[in-house]
Amino acid sequence: MSGALTDEAYARAALTYLAEPTDRWLGLLLRVHGAAKVLDAIRASGAPPDGLLPLDGLPDDRVGASTGTGPAPSHGKARQAGRAAMERWRVRLPELPTPQEVLAYRNAGIRLITPGDPEWPGQLADLGDDEPYALWLRGNADLRFSCLRSVAIVGSRAATAYGSYVAAEFAASVAARGLAVVSGGAFGIDASAHRGALGADGVTVAVLACGVDMPYPAAHAELFDAIAAQGVVASEWPPGRPVSRLRFLIRNRVIAALATGTLVVEAGQRSGAVNTARHARDLRRPLMAVPGPVTSDLSAGCHQVIREWQATLVTSAPEVVEHLSPVGAVPAAEAGTGAETGTDARPGGRRAPAVLPRDLLDLESAQVLDAMPRRGGLGTLRVAQRAGLSPATAATVLGQLAAGGFIERCDEGWRLRR
Repeated sequence: MSGALTDEAYARAALTYLAEPTDRWLGLLLRVHGAAKVLDAIRASGAPPDGLLPLDGLPDDRVGASTGTGPAPSHGKARQAGRAAMERWRVRLPELPTPQEVLAYRNAGIRLITPGDPEWPGQLADLGDDEPYALWLRGNADLRFSCLRSVAIVGSRAATAYGSYVAAEFAASVAARGLAVVSGGAFGIDASAHRGALGADGVTVAVLACGVDMPYPAAHAELFDAIAAQGVVASEWPPGRPVSRLRFLIRNRVIAALATGTLVVEAGQRSGAVNTARHARDLRRPLMAVPGPVTSDLSAGCHQVIREWQATLVTSAPEVVEHLSPVGAVPAAEAGTGAETGTDARPGGRRAPAVLPRDLLDLESAQVLDAMPRRGGLGTLRVAQRAGLSPATAATVLGQLAAGGFIERCDEGWRLRR
């Protein structure tokens, strides 16, 4: 989120207040008209203006159309359903912040990203009309670049000691190999996965079912602060929005879509983790599961996704990395360490591997890194000039290098990590 909001960016921020995610009517309207026009129509009184509601490709569940060979919905039913959608969004108009109030969230370390922004993960488009309207973020890593090589590790809240150990061990091992760990921040497997990645000085992403300023569970407030310091806390819901049971299930599709693949460590047959696995399957992302005792209800979901959805059975972190990495890829942790590979010194003498070693950076990334001053910082435009790149390209590359641990933000703009 830059120093000013475009009309489209503000409209998308506003829509996170007015509508719940996966509202199929809103997803369709955004695809056809864009956020600014849709927000204007919601703010206007009366029926939606002629031409706003496309009458082809309407969500069947909103217009009463039958599935299969039944008749197509009438235009009258479509308009009626469109008006009903507008009314449910208008109920929340009093909650809408001003553009200045949205920008003020930066003072609390919260930023907004929208489709088309350099930090927006392009793989979220695989969700179609269920793609998030926008994402609210808290954290130091670049979300898009972090998720280019990542694994979602999910499982039961009531994890066994075995499950917690496996989740933490796998997360630490894959993080040390340069993969980000994505999870939901809950008790049990989620928390173990986040802590494992943090313990290995890796990047981890927590996707919440509430505002990023409202840690849930509250006992994980310190954990979320640690994740923000080393990774990203993300949410589709605006700051101040509390959790609800349904929001956890809605959130799960984003976890699956952000990650390169999904690993189920422990899960009952009817659980949020299996729901996330189902989204990964539907998105045709690699799906893996850790086997457990056949007598354990908490392993029944893992065995189900292996048996029925052809998930890959894995028993070690190298098997996870092998399943997610293209043939011939070199894990960052195996390509060398130290300053020449872009690693970053941390308190206590530990060193965090960059997501990519320096000698494997593409040409544009290498140009930007070479343009960075040895002392002090530079703004994005000045970096672009020194690197010989367009400002848009430079902004994208800067975000990637920040996620990789090569550079960081400062008062002057960007600087090399010390």
